[in-house]
Amino acid sequence: MGNGSPCRGGAVAFQPYGAARRLFNAAPGRARVAGLLAVLLLAVAGRAAGAAEPVHILAFGDSLTAGYGLAEADAFPARLQAALAARGIAARVRNAGVSGDTTATGRARLDWALAAAPAGGPDLVILELGANDGLQGLDPARTRANLAAILEVLAARDIPVLLAGMRAPPNLGRAYGAAFDGLYADLARRYGVPLYPFFLDGVAAEARLNQGDGIHPNADGVGEIVRRILPHVIAALEAAG
Repeated sequence: MGNGSPCRGGAVAFQPYGAARRLFNAAPGRARVAGLLAVLLLAVAGRAAGAAEPVHILAFGDSLTAGYGLAEADAFPARLQAALAARGIAARVRNAGVSGDTTATGRARLDWALAAAPAGGPDLVILELGANDGLQGLDPARTRANLAAILEVLAARDIPVLLAGMRAPPNLGRAYGAAFDGLYADLARRYGVPLYPFFLDGVAAEARLNQGDGIHPNADGVGEIVRRILPHVIAALEAAG
């Protein structure tokens, strides 16, 4: 901001010298040494000011977040971090997914997951839970209550959230499906958080994007999830400031 000069691509290259360097060149002896120290201090300060801290994202979910059956580099958190970096966004996405987690067990370990976050908490939580509730046919009212409790804790700590929705298996019937599928949008409205309607959008029931169990995404499936959710993550980060 007024201390730089244009370089290629319209970027600004930090110039820590200017008037200080001219004074240094004109000064003799000890004054020149003192001037050198001043210039070095200005350079260090300029680099520190220009170095942006990465945003910290907590990916909190079940096996879909944890990366069941995949190498760590192919799991959702690692792929999302790489995708953000490709957009010029420095981020650390921590994998807080536990295979088999329901909304109840996720709720029980939330405090532990937040305690392991950097001081002040993460800059964003991607909340992806509920798939195992649906697979087990658990009461949607309990799923709603557990997710609400998680959202209340995060709201009380002023931690931004991107809520990732899930859909009930079709074999559980229309009534169950309606109650389960609708709870995510209701919670997003109630707590004023952005919603990504279906975490497995474009991947569910696509054999080529899933592992042999037909439930967990393969590496290509995770890539598709990341491609689709990425704009929503970026928007949530921008809204969080």
